[in-house]
Amino acid sequence: MFILKFDAGLKATDVIIYSFKEMLLVLPPIFILIGLLDVWVPKETMIKYMGEGSGFKGILLAFFFGTVAAGPLYGAFPVAAVFMKKRVKFSNIVILMGAWSTTKIPMLLFEISSLGFKFALSRLVINILVIIIIAYVMGALIKKEDVDKMYEKAENL
Repeated sequence: MFILKFDAGLKATDVIIYSFKEMLLVLPPIFILIGLLDVWVPKETMIKYMGEGSGFKGILLAFFFGTVAAGPLYGAFPVAAVFMKKRVKFSNIVILMGAWSTTKIPMLLFEISSLGFKFALSRLVINILVIIIIAYVMGALIKKEDVDKMYEKAENL
C-alpha cells in the first residue's frame, strides 16, 4: 500500500495497530474466563445442562452465554472449543456462536434508541429463529463422524 498510495498505507497501518491493541485487551480476559470455566465447571455439569439431553434448557443457556458475552466474535471461538471439550451439544455451540454475533445486549439497546423498539424486537426475534434453524440444519447436515473429530481435536487442545 505504501508504494501505491502512501496515505492509504498509513491509514491501513493505523487500523492494524488499533486492531492488534484491541485484541491484546480483549483476548487475555476471555482466556482467563475460559480457563476458570474449564477448571471450575465439571464436564458432567456441562453435559447435564447443555449436552445431548439438555433440550430447551441447553438452548436457553447457549443464547444466554452468547448474549451476555463481552468481546468481538473472535472471542467466541476459544469458548466454543472449551464447550466442545466439555461435550456441549453441537447445535448449542452453533447457537452460542450465532447469539454471540447477533444478539448482544448493547447492540439491542443501540437499535432501540436509533431505529426504534419495533425494529429492534423484530430483528431480535427473526435472528433467534434463524439461529435455531441454522443450528439444527447444521446438526443434520454435518456427519456425526465429522462432529466427533471436532470434539476429539478440542479435547486434545
